[in-house]
Amino acid sequence: MGEEREITAKINTAELLKEWEERAERAHEVVVNTLLGAKTDLGCVRENNEDKFEFFQPDDEDVLARKGRFYAVADGMGGHAAGQIASEIALKTTIKAYYADTSPMVEESLRSAVQQANGLIYDAARAISERNGMGTTLTALVIRGEEAFIAQVGDSRCYRLRGSRIEQLTDDHSWVNEQVKRGALSQEEAEMSPFRNVITRSIGNAPSVDVDVFTHELEEGDEFLLCSDGLSNEVTAEEIRDAMKRTSPSQAAWDLVSLALERGGRDNCTVLILKILDITKKTKKKGLSTLWGRG
Repeated sequence: MGEEREITAKINTAELLKEWEERAERAHEVVVNTLLGAKTDLGCVRENNEDKFEFFQPDDEDVLARKGRFYAVADGMGGHAAGQIASEIALKTTIKAYYADTSPMVEESLRSAVQQANGLIYDAARAISERNGMGTTLTALVIRGEEAFIAQVGDSRCYRLRGSRIEQLTDDHSWVNEQVKRGALSQEEAEMSPFRNVITRSIGNAPSVDVDVFTHELEEGDEFLLCSDGLSNEVTAEEIRDAMKRTSPSQAAWDLVSLALERGGRDNCTVLILKILDITKKTKKKGLSTLWGRG
């Protein structure tokens, strides 16, 4: 046997960019029709709402094909309204920075945009003593063409309902989740733990932050739910599934927040639901653009 050698392939930036340009071009030929519903609530215990949701749906077809539509939920933390400020800064800055970057490389654009938000919040926390410890979670969803991109920091979540199956697409950056992975806690013990709200990663806690980014193929009928832990700590995944299957995104968001409040509403609660109604492809014939449904 010959000597084994470790070969490290260099990333060809030009080839990578070409691939992303082609993906953006394919997105240009796709029309995705969606239905949106969202609801946020103070809860029954908190004095102010540190949760926030935001979305941006470009009108320009070129921007839509290159950057897609952006949806996000953030759950702030810190006293003296610092959490509310953090979640506001995180969403406003991330969306602005994401669309200011004209690159078609969605994953890198998301990471860069979140890093910019992280830097602003970190600097603000250091500059003003009352904001010491200020930070926020962020879970973002970008729909571009037939792809869904998810960026995650913290323990706010993204679920996907596909048919009758609901799946958590994000991984909680929390102490209890780390214990579950190590086998030190069962899932049931984690849900009952007094430390279930301790997160291990947040925006604004350090000069930089690791951002998880996931990519999934879209299917017609998919529904995505973004939520703060004010929902996931009170309502099971099965109950979320049933509410989403039963009614429209808007009504389901209200129903799920109401259920969390009935269970005690111990935290702010935010839900954003996006349903993929249909995906159609454009075809050009004799100078006319025609839409054809997938089938």
